[in-house]
Amino acid sequence: MNLSFKNRIALYYMLATATVTALVFFIIYFVVQTAVYQELDHDLAFEAHKHTQEIFIKGDSVIFKNKSEWAEEEHREVQVNPVFIQLVNGYGALMDKSPNLKEEFLLFQENKGFDIQFDTKLNNHAIRQIQVPIEKNGVHKGYILTAMSLEGAIIVLDSLKKNLLILFPMVLLGLFFITRFLAGKSIVPVKTITETADRITRNSLNERIPLPTNKDELFTLTSSINELLSRMQEALEREKQFTADASHQLRTPLAVLKGTLEVLVRKPRKEEEYQEKIKYSIQEIDRISEVVDQLLVLARLDKNNAKISKTKVNLPITVNDVLARFREAVLQKGLSIKVAQEGESTVVSDPYYVDLILENIISNAVKYADPNSTIDISIFPKNDKLVCQVKDFGVVVNPAELEHIFNPFFRSDALAHKAIKGNGLGLSIVKKACELLNVHIAAASDRPKALSFPFLFLPIKQLIRFTGGVSNARLYSLSLH
Repeated sequence: MNLSFKNRIALYYMLATATVTALVFFIIYFVVQTAVYQELDHDLAFEAHKHTQEIFIKGDSVIFKNKSEWAEEEHREVQVNPVFIQLVNGYGALMDKSPNLKEEFLLFQENKGFDIQFDTKLNNHAIRQIQVPIEKNGVHKGYILTAMSLEGAIIVLDSLKKNLLILFPMVLLGLFFITRFLAGKSIVPVKTITETADRITRNSLNERIPLPTNKDELFTLTSSINELLSRMQEALEREKQFTADASHQLRTPLAVLKGTLEVLVRKPRKEEEYQEKIKYSIQEIDRISEVVDQLLVLARLDKNNAKISKTKVNLPITVNDVLARFREAVLQKGLSIKVAQEGESTVVSDPYYVDLILENIISNAVKYADPNSTIDISIFPKNDKLVCQVKDFGVVVNPAELEHIFNPFFRSDALAHKAIKGNGLGLSIVKKACELLNVHIAAASDRPKALSFPFLFLPIKQLIRFTGGVSNARLYSLSLH
């Protein structure tokens, strides 16, 4: 059965209500029936025991003392809910009866028991009857049979049953339409969510679903969907920007490489010219390879796919290994490296990503430091935190551009320092790796030589924090656990 959500809610509610209503109606009928029979049985027992005081026992005969009393209206008029009285001996033979029985008589039913009310028939009319034993001096003399009409009670109960059976489907039908109407109003926010979701495409992710007035489950659902759309929009925008930047970065060296090769094939050239152009082409190929490698590193730094290991990492040893890779560049620029260590120097983290972060930060420090200047690396505990600072003096970064330095392919004032090779992916890799390790990263710039930088140091065994300061005094500060 293919029903709409609104109709399903109404149907399920109706079925549940039908069960409860049927139970309530049954209880109502049972309570009324019990009350009617209890009242009738009370009256019947009262009449039976009352008339036991009005009989006369003579030998084996049982008769009424004053038969004239049976001429009273309550025993002659059927419409006054008459009481039928009959006396029988111990064998059930008729001894005497009330005048209102006329030619009829009550059936003695020994198998029904005594002092117990039961239903039977009198001239094909339903009656309620009781049989009370008659004893004298401990000797059983007979029974007094007392009966009252049951037809009035049956009419009441039948009427009640008929009304309940008619009312039952009417109640259910009314409940179905009322519930359907209320369900329709309740799922209006769901319709709004569906309609808005249908309108949203890749090119219209800026649209959001209106929040419901009531802060209920639908409000939470709508908020979650809007947050999801915001994250999707941000991800798509980053993807578009990243794709555009990557295309640009790859297109430039490819164009240079193509132009160089086209120049070579136009006419024969000297061997020296071929070697020069080939070397230049190799440099461009290396540049492309570097960009591709860094793009692959960025792709691997996805939180959902990357695998993080936890082990002890000795920070001074890692710094020393990284510096060894830049030994030639340090010597060429005449840089002085000062490494200072105090106290705690071991962290628990992923050695690969710690090495990756330090390599990119130290690489930046070496590239952008002024020739014959100093790079200071300090490792020290502070307030139960382990801090690593990498500080160099070199190219100044405009403070307004600091918020962009972790964006892919961003290079501050690249034209002013063309000689410094790079593609703007190093700090992006640092940021990705920091996010992977739940590390916060920030940057600050101060033009004076004596840099004043506000650091946030995190607990040693909880988090790694890298705070990069890039300025005339370039400072990278790492707080590690």
